[in-house]
Parts: sequence; C-alpha cells; structure tokens
Amino acid sequence: MSQRLSIFLACLPGLEPVLASEARALDLPDPRPVPGGVETQGGWPDVWRANIWLRGASRVLVRIGSFRAMHLAQLDKRARKFPWSETLRPDIPLRVEASCTRSRIYHQKAAAQRVERAITETLGAPISAEAALRLMVRIEDDLVTFSLDTSGEGLHKRGHKQATGKAPLRETMAAAFLRQMGFDGSQPVLDPMCGSGTFVIEAAEWAARLAPGRARSFAFEHLAGFDPDACAALRAAPPKQALQQFFGFDRDQGAIHNSVANAERAGVAEITQFACQPISALRRPDTAPGLVMVNPPYGARLGNTKLLYGLYAALGEVMRAEFHGWRLGLVTSERKLAHATGLALTPGPLVPHGGLKVQLFQSGLL
Repeated sequence: MSQRLSIFLACLPGLEPVLASEARALDLPDPRPVPGGVETQGGWPDVWRANIWLRGASRVLVRIGSFRAMHLAQLDKRARKFPWSETLRPDIPLRVEASCTRSRIYHQKAAAQRVERAITETLGAPISAEAALRLMVRIEDDLVTFSLDTSGEGLHKRGHKQATGKAPLRETMAAAFLRQMGFDGSQPVLDPMCGSGTFVIEAAEWAARLAPGRARSFAFEHLAGFDPDACAALRAAPPKQALQQFFGFDRDQGAIHNSVANAERAGVAEITQFACQPISALRRPDTAPGLVMVNPPYGARLGNTKLLYGLYAALGEVMRAEFHGWRLGLVTSERKLAHATGLALTPGPLVPHGGLKVQLFQSGLL
C-alpha cells in the first residue's frame, strides 16, 4: 500500500479554501480547493494522518482506480480483473454505492450489483448494506472510477460530545470558522452562548495539540495493508501545555452541565471554564485579547426572528463595553440580526447548516 494515491478531503461547500489552508499546514502535498472539498495526493500514511488530524474535513475519500466501460457486460468483465486485493480484505464486508452521469451505463442499481458480484466472486468479501466500509462507483462520461470512504462515520464525530442542545454546531464547522478568524491555538476563546461547548472545546483541543481523531475508529482500519502501530503513533503525538483561557457561558444550566461533561471526555477540562450566566452579565476575562465566537439562535432555526433583535443588540453592547481589543465571530443565517449588533461585521461565504445557509460574520478589533 505504498502507491501514490489521489485523495479527496470533503468539506461543506464554502469552506474549501479554509480546508486547503489546514491541509497545507499539515504538510499534505499540494492541496487544491475544488467544489465540495480539497484534492491532494499521498500514500496511505497521509490518508491516516488526514483522518486523524484534520479538523475541518468531513471525510477523506481515496481514489483506487478507474477504467472505461460502455455497457454493463464490459463493466462486469473489467471489475473482475480489478486488483481488489491491493486495498480490500476478503473477511471485511463492504457496501457499494454507484452514480451514473452522462454515460451509456445509466442504471445505478445495476452498475452497483455488477461491481458487488465481481468483488464477492473474485475476492470473497461479503456485501452488506450496513457495512462500515463504503466503495463508491462513479460512472461519468463512460469513465468508471472507484473510490473508498476511508473515514466511516463523519469526521465531526470526535467521540466526546455525547450531550448536545438544540441545533448544535458540528465540530468540523466550528474548527473551520475558528481558522477563518485566524485562530492558531495561542489566543483565548470565549463563547457567551456556548450550548454544548463546541467552539470552546474545539479551540482548547487545538491549543493542546490533541488530534481530533484520537479517540475514534476509522474505516481505513479495515483495509489491506493497514499498519496499526504506525497509526497508533500518529494518534499518540505528545500534547502541548496550554493556558486556561477557553471560556463558555450560557443562560441554560443544562447546557453548562453538558459542556463540562463534554470537556471532561475530551480531556480539556483543566484548560476550559464554563459558567451559567446571561449575556448581560458577561465580563472580559483576565487574559490577553482573543476571540469571541458565538452561534446564537436565529429566526429560521430557533424561535421568532423579531424576538431576537434585542438579544443581538445586547451582544453588541457588551462587546463594545467589555471587549476592547478582541474580535467577534458570529454565525447566523440572518444578515439583519448580525446588523442588529451595531458592530461593523464582514460576512463570509454561505455555508449549509441544518437545511439553512449560514455565514460567519467577523469584526475587526473592537
């Protein structure tokens, strides 16, 4: 498994340049943003490293080969000659998903069945709709491309956020927004409406150099040639001593309870602080200036938009009064609510979230 692979790092549309920047910082070769993600190349150790260490990717896909096929019989014949044993194991079940675009083979289910039969009859691997390992067959302009989803569950599932509130922000999105704000692990981060603590915990893990995938399993562990010792070494990179400068507040005591529990499971309880209080009680912490990151409720997501203008206005007031020298990053689907803060905010690209399109609105120094 030492060949050069075409690797695709998937992410939410609108966040491709951010993920490319992160991939570059992780020394992945020549990352190029494309619609829906980032293209790069590398060996299998790079695939493992991308899964374990990237914070903004939603999953890591690997292209394992391609050929042309004009009809189902040709697809069947060439799929039987494909070197499946180089990547797949005969004892590990997998599921096959096919898509057809502008091709003479147009029946997706039939295409998937031909590939499934080729794999079971040549390699012996069982096919299961519930299998964790997924093979994607893409047929476009008569070119058949095989790709493996090496992540399994989405990479936002770090393994520690067991308790969530309403409309939670995914860890991958929070990480991307932190990077957009210029966060590098050294700045304090405060969330005045922290919910389950996603922004705060993600920033604290980043500062402590804890791999986001350190506590979870991946689909690539079931591929041929997987090296568990090398992968364990990637997970076990020594953490960095970080300051206790990551703060979360919420008016809901249940949310604070969830945040504390999630931070303990993530191993960052010692560098995070959570407390139950409303926006009106928010005060600047005794730290260097940093980032205020907040994902407040917005009308299409939670409640009535008209009732939320006062909340956003209050947030703007406390930012001006208490957070001189800090910067605000505000996530919302409602531009008018962002303007209700009274702050000069610059909107970022639209990003899909829970059926809506949200934006990160950034302030300059307050």
